[in-house]
Amino acid sequence: MITKKAAIIDMGTNTFHLVLVELFDDHFHTIFKEKIPVKIGQGGISRNTIHPDARKRALHTLQHFKNLIDGESITEVFAFATSGVRNADNGAEFVTEIKDRFGIDVQVIDGIQEAQMIYEGIRLSGSLNGQIALMMDIGGGSVEFIIGNSQEALWKQSFEIGGQRMLDLFHYHDPILGEEVENLTTYLEEKLVPLVEAIHYYRPTGLVGASGTFDTLTDIYYASLHQSKSREQSTFQLPRDEFERIAQQLLTLNKEERLNIPGMIPMRVDMIVVASCLIEYILKFVPVDTLICSSFALKEGAISRLMGKHSLAPVSTR
Repeated sequence: MITKKAAIIDMGTNTFHLVLVELFDDHFHTIFKEKIPVKIGQGGISRNTIHPDARKRALHTLQHFKNLIDGESITEVFAFATSGVRNADNGAEFVTEIKDRFGIDVQVIDGIQEAQMIYEGIRLSGSLNGQIALMMDIGGGSVEFIIGNSQEALWKQSFEIGGQRMLDLFHYHDPILGEEVENLTTYLEEKLVPLVEAIHYYRPTGLVGASGTFDTLTDIYYASLHQSKSREQSTFQLPRDEFERIAQQLLTLNKEERLNIPGMIPMRVDMIVVASCLIEYILKFVPVDTLICSSFALKEGAISRLMGKHSLAPVSTR
């Protein structure tokens, strides 16, 4: 029996997601979902602002989302904003404008809350088992890392080193230069000290990547096998040697050539290069043979809570 319908809006720094769902006691049914490359961080993220052009794209997309929500007569709308909005000096003003225009209350969540919701989404996907895994979600503004298993998140932290930030700081030439990759690696060594310490302490034996870049990497891998991914499936495997092959290819091609890779999508073509460099760096510390890729992330974490599997109250900073 259907308990209710709900809409979840995930206002990411690179992509805005809309998911319309029917909620049951122990599962959910997706009525509709859409993702749009709003790129709210473009042109302003390095200056902690939402650029006027990005704001226009965001409002246009939210109007489109509101039309779809109203078309399904959904009144329960849960909207979340992450790094691109929470770090912008004009972020609060932007959230107020959304409320005034569309009647949508946007919850601007901090990095720890974001990491917890991503963990809950990954757990809902069935990607975890009793073993300890390192989970990562590469956003446009921030990257969340969680260490845990199917029972609990043992450690979590958000780092403001997302794809748009890495792109702005290091990817000036196309194809990316070896020197730029080296500079990015040095930057990651400096920024990710707490993560490396946590990996040494908890010793995860698996690596799970959430949505975004990992979706596209598995799309490319499946396309190379002349297969398509099942829509019913929420967890996919990417052999490490296949990831290495794809990552090497991405480093040597320019944008136009990357767009021609089967499985590539235009919204991911820029950030996937620096994102792959980040994954390469992480694999130094969690040397797995297979990357597990969860198509569930923050928005499914919100769905998990709405199904009553977790409290809808703010997440504690453990």
